[in-house]
Amino acid sequence: MIAVRDLRGRPFDLADVVPRAELNIDAALAKVQPIIDAVRTRGVAALDEYAEAFDGVRPPALRVPADVLRAALAGLDPDVRTALTESIRRARLVHRDQRREEHTTVLGDGARVVERWLPVARVGLYVPGGRAVYPSSVVMNVVAAQEAGVPSLAIASPPQAENGGWPHPTILAAAELLGVDEVYAMGGAQAVAAFAFGVRDAEGSWICRPVVMVTGPGNIWVAAAKRALRGTIGIDSEAGPTEIAILADDSANAEWVAADLISQAEHDVIAASVLVTTSAELAAAVQDALRVQVAAAKHADRITQALGGQQSAILIVDDLDTGLRVVDGYAAEHLEIQTRDAAAVARRVTSAGAIFVGSYAPVALGDYCAGSNHVLPTGGAAAHSSGLSVQTFLRGVHLIEYDEVGLAGVADHIEVLAAAEDLPAHGTSVSLRRR
Repeated sequence: MIAVRDLRGRPFDLADVVPRAELNIDAALAKVQPIIDAVRTRGVAALDEYAEAFDGVRPPALRVPADVLRAALAGLDPDVRTALTESIRRARLVHRDQRREEHTTVLGDGARVVERWLPVARVGLYVPGGRAVYPSSVVMNVVAAQEAGVPSLAIASPPQAENGGWPHPTILAAAELLGVDEVYAMGGAQAVAAFAFGVRDAEGSWICRPVVMVTGPGNIWVAAAKRALRGTIGIDSEAGPTEIAILADDSANAEWVAADLISQAEHDVIAASVLVTTSAELAAAVQDALRVQVAAAKHADRITQALGGQQSAILIVDDLDTGLRVVDGYAAEHLEIQTRDAAAVARRVTSAGAIFVGSYAPVALGDYCAGSNHVLPTGGAAAHSSGLSVQTFLRGVHLIEYDEVGLAGVADHIEVLAAAEDLPAHGTSVSLRRR
């Protein structure tokens, strides 16, 4: 069901042993570009055609009416509403503490630099609508943007034939619960393009105004559209298949480890589940637990394909130090630490999207109610990128406040450096002010 690689007692290259899913975004670009061009030039007509082709339905309207949003919330299961409300509350607490304050650095008389943090003006938040329903993604995207102070938010999620051409009602209910009334029935690369260029009606009035940033997870077509449009819009990341890595020793509970590997494998057939362990006995016990649990799982076929794919494996290593080297090299989207003294071990990790510390912090906690954000870097990008946060939506802007005295204090240095770079006009712009 899942490959086992025994790395004990031999040197190895991380590139050779760390499993990865194949995700060729460059190849998808060729198919995405015509979609982008069509949406840019033909607007609603192109969006309707792609909705029918890819989602099997044309939405009654591009923008979801307010009464449809209100009805979705009114019809939401009370237990789901309670759970979403708690998820929102916890996410707000965590993201509110991420806000950055204005800071002033005084460098001398008449010389200071002020750093301000300003939110982007308008954001398009993408919520997938494929194999599963993701109201949690609505929460993660919206709360971070709201706490950053973004003044204009719009949500896009694919139309669904079984829901009258509107996005899934739980998605709509989550938007209404969060106070977002601008929701569009559009999905895939075409939604990203619509956000980037905006969409007008036949009279030339805006249906959806352009955004300056698009965030949120999606499939390979969404990722390709983000790559193609980066520069026209800002993006959070090019999200790939979901990943879980678990670093465990012989103190870990095999049934719990297996359940956590399965929890991510049920997302997609190319989802990655990786266990790195110092215990061959645990590896064998996890394999046994996987066989039992997968057989009883609702999405057994999907999970079996994911666990059996090249992107998933159990890696047995000599010791914890080696295990840490492997998980840092992997830079997982989600990393669980199920070892003795897990908190101390977690502090030694340098590359992961989010780290779940101890046996009682499964990835599912972060997906819904930990308060952390579950929109995280994938495919090794955690080695250089962060997950979605308030800071995603903020721009640092410096105010350089120098008066005559302050400029005089560095004028000689500026003129010398300008001459060294053979840019004499730079020096002249300062020397003129000294006369």
